Amino acid sequence: MDQLLAIRAFARVVEAGNFTRAADSLNMPNATLSKLVQELEAYLGIRLLQRTTRRVTVTPEGRDYYDKTLRIVRDLEDIDTSFNSARSKPRGALRVDVGGSTARDVLIPALPDFIARYPDIRLDLGVSDRAVDLISDSVDCVIRGGPLDNSSLVARHLGQAGMVTCATPAYLKLFGIPAYPDELKNGHRLISYVSAQNGRAMPFRFEQHGEKIEIKVEQRLGVNESNAHLAAGVAGLGIIQTFRYAAAAALRDGVLVEILKPWRPPAYPFHIVYPHNRHVTHRLRVFIDWLVDCFPSRLGCAED
Repeated sequence: MDQLLAIRAFARVVEAGNFTRAADSLNMPNATLSKLVQELEAYLGIRLLQRTTRRVTVTPEGRDYYDKTLRIVRDLEDIDTSFNSARSKPRGALRVDVGGSTARDVLIPALPDFIARYPDIRLDLGVSDRAVDLISDSVDCVIRGGPLDNSSLVARHLGQAGMVTCATPAYLKLFGIPAYPDELKNGHRLISYVSAQNGRAMPFRFEQHGEKIEIKVEQRLGVNESNAHLAAGVAGLGIIQTFRYAAAAALRDGVLVEILKPWRPPAYPFHIVYPHNRHVTHRLRVFIDWLVDCFPSRLGCAED
């Protein structure tokens, strides 16, 4: 038995939550992975995993073994990486999850530079506004906006995105142009962005000279995907608050008109996030460094 390989296989099952995802992430047949874990259990004389037809759970002994061996495995990987990165270019697959409008308007337009710098890295982009489980979904990192509320993740700040409140000229001709945020409560149709994570509608937020206002009204329409949310605004269905980078073309062409300029929404923070117990490979490290360098200028926080 290759004990180190077996330990790595077991660790990935713990992190992924099942054998199939773990085997896929290791590019290994499911049967091979299962055999490695069984051999490790036989060698140790303990049950590491409790298997049923539907799920895999870690036994108390398995959790203890995982915690104690994880540092050893990570230290070995760090040693390997330090030597490999000094003499070779980063290579291999990198799985990145990113929201819809952020992928379309910020990340993908910047990718030619990254691909030119690192031609041996293959990027697999998961594009959606839903929250992913970085461990069980075998995702290397996630680019997300908003506050961070998971202490088990490591985050690097990528900058602040400017926000804009806008509607079509036809909508404003029909319903009028509000001069103050409170006027949105008087018959205006608001299109809410609905969190794909918790199903809650995001309030309309405004800020002026340190004064902050939140408007919570029953929305006429709620949308849980950023590109579709923008499309609803462009269709004239109501007023939206969205990222300035997402609405930039529509604002430039006059399809949308910014309103309540003195009360612009507060900037929206963006981070790149990855699990604290996941080894940071050479390819992930250069991707993070590249994002930190190029992302802030593309988020469009500066006012026109």
